[in-house]
Amino acid sequence: MAKMRVFLTGGRGMVGHNFLEHAHASGYTVYAPSSQELDLTDYGATFSIVQNFKPDIIVHCAGKVGGIQANIREPVSFLINNLDMGRNIVWAAYNSGVKRLINLGSSCMYPRDAKNPLVEENIMKGELEPTNEGYALAKITVARLCEYLTRENSDVFYKTLIPCNIYGRYDKFDAKHSHMVPAIIRKMHDAKINGLKVVDIWGDGQARREFMYAEDLADCMWECVSRFSDVPQYMNVGLGYDHTINDYYKACARVTGYEGTFVHDLTKPVGMNQKLVSVQALEKWGWRAKISLEAGLRETYRYYLEQ
Repeated sequence: MAKMRVFLTGGRGMVGHNFLEHAHASGYTVYAPSSQELDLTDYGATFSIVQNFKPDIIVHCAGKVGGIQANIREPVSFLINNLDMGRNIVWAAYNSGVKRLINLGSSCMYPRDAKNPLVEENIMKGELEPTNEGYALAKITVARLCEYLTRENSDVFYKTLIPCNIYGRYDKFDAKHSHMVPAIIRKMHDAKINGLKVVDIWGDGQARREFMYAEDLADCMWECVSRFSDVPQYMNVGLGYDHTINDYYKACARVTGYEGTFVHDLTKPVGMNQKLVSVQALEKWGWRAKISLEAGLRETYRYYLEQ
């Protein structure tokens, strides 16, 4: 029997790498063109390569991603690039006759003042967080396009997973583009190496965040591929619990061996006070994350040292 054909975008990114390295990948024929092989902002090229591969399912992970500093600094590129890539792969899938697609959204899609934990029905129910609004608008638009096409054509099923914040191997650790966890890991490591006795934390450190290890997300994604018909139109993928930013600094300090103290810079932006996704639908569907924060941080730090 021929293996199911999976077309993956973003295979060189953190989520894509973990998806490709997962044990389940060996049971499928996976094609994951690099950005050099396929420019997803070019619709013609995207349509041609999808039509030629003839996938049974598309998993869309590609995107321009970054932490709060990058999102504040470059809202135009976060909006345009993510919108173009998402629109092109979804529209190319539709026009090539691909009936199944998994689109990766983001918890940034939720309103800034939505009640936590964030339930899937709250999307588009309020004002977005200004510090990452461009990225969120792009993600919402692509998710809605998937929903509209599914609604208009009974033969098409394009669904959106909404992960909480993700960290892990293949993450970005440079100061300009990294998310919070890899930024803290590098900060703690550099402080230890340079003998710094004090490290600053943006804000008072009481804002709460939910970070899941990328290998767990990859596991859930493969489960969605294998049980696609049961996946809801929108489904959060998260832990169901969170930690304060102070907690993440302390955990990263333990993992890296940093023994100094912390000071809070109250002049810096912190974004939303809390961003915790509801996992009620996820657990009802039958999946739960397995990797603890400390274990995930240890593996991520080991990866950083190897690089």
